[in-house]
Amino acid sequence: MHIASFLSFFLSAVQRGRMPPTQPNPGQYALTNGDPLNGHCYLSGYISLLLRAEPYPTSRYGSQCMQPNNIMGIENICELAARLLFSAVEWARNIPFFPDLQITDQVSLLRLTWSELFVLNAAQCSMPLHVAPLLAAAGLHASPMSADRVVAFMDHIRIFQEQVEKLKALHVDSAEYSCLKAIVLFTSDACGLSDAAHIESLQEKSQCALEEYVRSQYPNQPSRFGKLLLRLPSLRTVSSSVIEQLFFVRLVGKTPIETLIRDMLLSGSSFNWPYMSIQCS
Repeated sequence: MHIASFLSFFLSAVQRGRMPPTQPNPGQYALTNGDPLNGHCYLSGYISLLLRAEPYPTSRYGSQCMQPNNIMGIENICELAARLLFSAVEWARNIPFFPDLQITDQVSLLRLTWSELFVLNAAQCSMPLHVAPLLAAAGLHASPMSADRVVAFMDHIRIFQEQVEKLKALHVDSAEYSCLKAIVLFTSDACGLSDAAHIESLQEKSQCALEEYVRSQYPNQPSRFGKLLLRLPSLRTVSSSVIEQLFFVRLVGKTPIETLIRDMLLSGSSFNWPYMSIQCS
């Protein structure tokens, strides 16, 4: 699918569910977002800005993808996956410090980390994982593989499912997810960065913000911060090519996701579509 067709898909699929233009002020975010921070009233200014950059109300990511019987079909899950990918790019474009980086650095960071951000978003919105084997079966029917490749492919799907489930088991809240995504995004491991030391300092800032938040909000869970950080290295065990084949091949064909991410990032104002509120059933 050509990039213009993909962006056209977003016009119909992604707009449904964008955050209304009236944003809560940082001090009220935890109480007004509707996504449970469990009544937590402490949020640092940095974390508040990370949260405000989210383009969707978290609890409603997939509300319009669900069929009447609450079973998510292949087209619906692909629409949800498109929202998750768009959300990662749109969120990054609006968080503190990222827009100030050189555009080549922005592209490098997102091209390296998009699949990790996708897994975090999938866990945050409680993506129904039972549909992954269905997607795989449909894909294998359309493009048959050798037996060995099928086994490897399904193993990668299992890894994806496990990573999402382990995050969900920690009951990560929205502030923690935002910090984890910032830690993932601001990595000095990306190739060709103009100022790797600066980006590493942004990662450290995000990590310190998470540590301070967890210490304040979960004083009875002294190991929580460590458990959250330990989830991040394993995100890289999820194959980006498998995510691509599983969720996006029906939308974009052979166009690499990295190319789409670059085009979405560089398109700038063309993503400033009118905000639309979700009408919940």
